[in-house]
This record gives sequence, structure tokens and C-alpha cells, in this order.
Amino acid sequence: MFDLLPAVETHAERNPSDRGDIPQSPVSSAALAMVTSRALLRGGRELIIRHGDTCYRLRHTRNDKLILTK
Repeated sequence: MFDLLPAVETHAERNPSDRGDIPQSPVSSAALAMVTSRALLRGGRELIIRHGDTCYRLRHTRNDKLILTK
């Protein structure tokens, strides 16, 4: 599925000056992948994300906000 998306950047590659802005976690900030909402939505306004047995809806609103609902 992810081969349909364009290449992703890590947060550190996109914002080399803000490496300290992400709270420390077991995964370093350099390993975090970044993908645009445009790439995720592929020109649409909504998509369904399946996480385990649960589905979530990601919507791009008229006010240019993203809303994730269960």
C-alpha cells in the first residue's frame, strides 16, 4: 500500500533546525517519517485508516483542518 505514496522525508531531513522540538521517545526524531496530508488523501477529502480491528476516518475540512474520528 505504501508504495503508492511518494517518498517520505524524516522530520530531521525536512526541518534540520528543529530536531529538539520533538519530545524524546524510544524512536529518535531522525527515524520519524513525514508524509503530507495531500499524499495521504490522494486528492480526496476523506480516508479510512485501519489500525488493528478498529477503523478511523481522517477528514480534511473546509476550514483546512484535519479531523481523525473513530
